[in-house]
Amino acid sequence: MSVEPRDNRLYLDNAATSYPKPPAVAAAVQDYFDTVHASAGRGAYREALASERVLEGCRTAIRELFRCARGDHVIFGLNGTDALNLAIKATVRPGDHVVTTVMDHNSVLRPLSALEEQVGIRWTAVAADPATTRVSPDDVARALRPETRLVVVNHASNVTGALQPVEVIADICREHGVLLLVDAAQSAGHVPIEFRSAGIDLLACPGHKGLLGPLGTGVLLIRAGIEERMRTVREGGTGSSSENPVQPTTLPDRFEAGSHNAPGLAGLRAAVRWILDRGLRSLREHELRLCARLRERLDGVAGLQWYGPREPAERVGVFSFRIAGVEPSELSALLETRFNILSRSGLHCAPLAHRALGTLETGGTTRLSTGPFTTDADIDRAADALATIAREAQQGDVAAPAPNAQVRPVSP
Repeated sequence: MSVEPRDNRLYLDNAATSYPKPPAVAAAVQDYFDTVHASAGRGAYREALASERVLEGCRTAIRELFRCARGDHVIFGLNGTDALNLAIKATVRPGDHVVTTVMDHNSVLRPLSALEEQVGIRWTAVAADPATTRVSPDDVARALRPETRLVVVNHASNVTGALQPVEVIADICREHGVLLLVDAAQSAGHVPIEFRSAGIDLLACPGHKGLLGPLGTGVLLIRAGIEERMRTVREGGTGSSSENPVQPTTLPDRFEAGSHNAPGLAGLRAAVRWILDRGLRSLREHELRLCARLRERLDGVAGLQWYGPREPAERVGVFSFRIAGVEPSELSALLETRFNILSRSGLHCAPLAHRALGTLETGGTTRLSTGPFTTDADIDRAADALATIAREAQQGDVAAPAPNAQVRPVSP
């Protein structure tokens, strides 16, 4: 893994989108433009058929990565948010109740809020442990009602990195006949997920984060048979059943209206193959080592507070910090202008999570997030920078960010 970020700038915002990508990703996208350049299902000529093979090759790789069973479906979307919207709006009906958690992202909270306003659904956000930000499965069970149709769980928090016990929650959902949707935006490509054996009904994730593919790609996994309980949320051309003015009932066409981002999916196929070649368990061991190293370096640093589980096995490589006397946006500016380290500060599109942490009204936190190309030396560099700023803050002499630094009170 020899890919180097440019200009000695240390990119630690992989929770937003992964960087760098494996070299094969850009090569696959370029090869698509050079040799394929056609829309799948829109012709019988060689290039159109080649585009179909790109899509099917990507589905095959994803099925292998997530250990899908025969009959489970791989649906492509615009991104993770699009996949979540499809899963939620295709399953929930007027009058239904949905259970989610305070750790969930606006990609879940906003669709639920819209459905509450538009069609009268109700939803409950289960609290998390204030120290670990993990959710108790018993609390999920207590939140269920007779009219509960869906439980949505953020597998790994994009704020604190906390991993939720999805397999235990899946058992509860099966016992009560409730569908389980897992938001794997921060866990897909980071931790092994066996889709069918874990008891998950629906799983949504972007292609551009832990899966290491291009932006503009998303995936929804649907357990075989669950599609019968779903309706379409958008309709249009599919290149199939064109004589019929209604959406095809066969999958994936039923949920994939319009032309695909085939260049992006070519890149995603290459990225997933890269993960499979290296082994997801090996990548996870690398991440666990980085988590342990950062904990070792930062525990006990005066004036620095960090959030979420301390045990590496209970988290992914997403860390949120606050330094006393330094606003989160200022901390990000300092990290960039003084240390060439890229982070993200603000509320991270997770307002209920920050409310639970007590950081909603104070600018949120500063987040660092690792990827497969992050090294031990990178962790040491980030830890040294944070410790230096914390020490200066304790002494009351933090150097100001450069005049051209972008300092925003709250990021969206």
